[in-house]
Amino acid sequence: MGTKGKVIKCKAAIAWEAGKPLCIEEVEVAPPKAHEVRIQIIATSLCHTDATVIDSKFEGLAFPVIVGHEAAGIVESVGPGVTNFKPGDKVIPLYAPLCRKCKFCLSPLTNFCGKISNIKSPASDQQLMEDKTSRFTCKGKPVYHFLGTSTFSQYTVVSDTNLAKIDDDANLERVCLLGCGFSTGYGAAINNAKVTPGSTCAVFGLGGVGLSAVMGCKAAGASRIIGIDINSEKFAKAKALGATDCLNPRDLHKPIQEVIIELTEGGVDFALDCAGGSETMRAALDCTTAGWGSCTLIGVAAGSKGLTIFPEELIIGRTINGTFFGGWKSVDSIPKLVTDYKNKKFNLDALVTHTLPFDKISEAFDLMNQGKSIRTILTF
Repeated sequence: MGTKGKVIKCKAAIAWEAGKPLCIEEVEVAPPKAHEVRIQIIATSLCHTDATVIDSKFEGLAFPVIVGHEAAGIVESVGPGVTNFKPGDKVIPLYAPLCRKCKFCLSPLTNFCGKISNIKSPASDQQLMEDKTSRFTCKGKPVYHFLGTSTFSQYTVVSDTNLAKIDDDANLERVCLLGCGFSTGYGAAINNAKVTPGSTCAVFGLGGVGLSAVMGCKAAGASRIIGIDINSEKFAKAKALGATDCLNPRDLHKPIQEVIIELTEGGVDFALDCAGGSETMRAALDCTTAGWGSCTLIGVAAGSKGLTIFPEELIIGRTINGTFFGGWKSVDSIPKLVTDYKNKKFNLDALVTHTLPFDKISEAFDLMNQGKSIRTILTF
């Protein structure tokens, strides 16, 4: 390509400071350095994490920043030492790296990677490239990366450990959802909760991640899947994807956990919290059965006060766990999920409610914040 080795000027959405709307600007994207890849983003989606960041709720995040972390694109050029990718490859950038060298990558027990150094606040990690500099400049100022991906830009630069090569015939406007939302919810049910055939499940929050968790519970053979959301408009889609019951806590006369315990004669086998927040985490743990109930935390709510647990709650046999990127070994697993989607093993199309041009990114955030969309795909 004629752009190899040159700075590319393109449009990107920049958060200049916390709590302010994104601005579409012309940015300069530097060529990739050693073990880096420059990608043309074809489709990017919005995730609640992007909104939370802009609303200044993440500690330690540096501004100005280009957010976005759920996307798919095409390799434009590669830096020295890159052997797994070539220009023209279809790829999905990943905030979950796979270095293949650290103790975590070498272990089958986790999909975490030691490249993420800030384990207390992973969302404010990977804001610079390996050499501690940025590849983005705007109006003469360096602009920070986000989660090693920064997909709200027509071109971005990522480490070759944060990238999955996918099939050439993949539909980028759908498989972009594998970069975060779908993989996280679906994988949380299958890989982390390890939902079993014939079991009962409760899924709290029926957005993109929650609906993907519903699909994961169904794929794992759950016999009853209770979907919970404060927006009843999401129930029809949840039922179409596998939920057997749907409950709106605002329509009930007693706490949601008590209703679920009654419905299931003692509580569910698996609860998955895709919303986050103290109240929801508490309800998710409370609604699991004694003996073997499992509660998996997926959603992170802004400004959450956390969860206080007493030993007695776990002594009786409950367990609590969490998920990072759905438990998938990122670079290795995503190409297989792309193939599964092509083979119609799951339905990504159901998650996409809107498709808009990138310039309408503010409208896409409004739709999400008002609960009117599940996933909006932005195209350049």
